[in-house]
Amino acid sequence: MDWLPQLQLIGQVVAAGVLGGLVGAEREWSKKPAGLRTHMLVAAGACLFMLLGETIVEQFAVESENTIVSADPVRIMQAIIVGISFLGAGTIITNDHQQRIEGLTTAASVLLTTAVGIAVALDQWILAAGVSILTLIVLRLMSLANKEIHDAREQVDGEDDQK
Repeated sequence: MDWLPQLQLIGQVVAAGVLGGLVGAEREWSKKPAGLRTHMLVAAGACLFMLLGETIVEQFAVESENTIVSADPVRIMQAIIVGISFLGAGTIITNDHQQRIEGLTTAASVLLTTAVGIAVALDQWILAAGVSILTLIVLRLMSLANKEIHDAREQVDGEDDQK
């Protein structure tokens, strides 16, 4: 058994986990339901599933001389996305008292870290790192903008109540 290729795969899973963790750290900082550990595990898991899919295809291609075994990597991604979407749905909370739905951004960030994990598995390192950084920027900047909008809305609502 050659250990080096497997160690390289572990390195990819770790890298995916670290990149997912960047997004998760922001969610943790914002006190959201899915934080650092969740995002790390989601990205690492997505990467591992893709790598295992690739390994299975290669193994069966070597063991079988005819072309009975075929692979569709898109199916692997579809299965990952469906599973993660279920996890993301669990972060969405309906607050009946305030008639608000919360957790949509966290669910979206969980789904996005899945894609980051898949990108790492497909050796798209720059894409994975760039998307992670862009996600952090979007989450932080839009959080600040959202706060400003919310504060302005409360101020207008307060003035309307005084009239």
